[in-house]
Amino acid sequence: MKPSNSRPIGVFDSGVGGLTVLKAIRARLPREALVYLGDTARLPYGTKSPASVLSYALQAARHLQQRDIKALVIACNTASAVALDALAAELAPLPVLGVVEPGAQAAVTATPAGRHLVLATEATVRLGAYRHAIAALDPAAAVCELACELMVALAEEGWTHGAIADAVVRRYLADGQAMAAHFAPQSVILGCTHFPLLRARVRAAVGDDVAIVDSAGTTAAALETMLVSANLLAPADGEGSLHLLATDGARRFARVGGAFLGSALAADDIELIDL
Repeated sequence: MKPSNSRPIGVFDSGVGGLTVLKAIRARLPREALVYLGDTARLPYGTKSPASVLSYALQAARHLQQRDIKALVIACNTASAVALDALAAELAPLPVLGVVEPGAQAAVTATPAGRHLVLATEATVRLGAYRHAIAALDPAAAVCELACELMVALAEEGWTHGAIADAVVRRYLADGQAMAAHFAPQSVILGCTHFPLLRARVRAAVGDDVAIVDSAGTTAAALETMLVSANLLAPADGEGSLHLLATDGARRFARVGGAFLGSALAADDIELIDL
């Protein structure tokens, strides 16, 4: 059996969006062994019922647990909103981290008592995940949450530049302000792991005075803190590794996932599994 701190960290998402979180983890913790699971057969989670998302998340987490992981990162805002508490209870004492809390913390740090516009999936908005997380940290903050499913599709298709991406992002932002009676955000929270690929389009739409927050970097920092606290950081001579799993479509995972991860992938790099 491997020493506790040499075991891999498990990361899962409904598809390839969580690779933005994985990329940040690799950059911050290059010595760690990582196993990523994309549940591509059942994506997207954002339009599913909470009961379905919880069931899928439990199956993904149990599979990763069987691979002797030392910690689990839920690299999906929807699954974090629905299943974090259930997974923490199910897998205890295994450390479990979601992406909503680190994202909320980053937003309130950037703009205390501020106005936050959350761009997310239907399920994350329906559950009020960021609204509740921000209120717990900063009761004086104001939050408007907006479901932006078409932005997920744009990221998946690689349409993250040009007139179509600009028009979609600007339309969603205009709708968000109209919903909140001319709500003028001081921060925009990218509350879906697909949305960092559209960060430049969001920046162009809101201008330079609005903070843009995504949870990838803050989740990586929170993971490091968690590992240090549990004495689970990889040894100093750790070389780091990455193993990619998917439940369907290895070729598409490689094609789309390369953009999220920031490096080219081939279908042979992906192990197909059945949950």
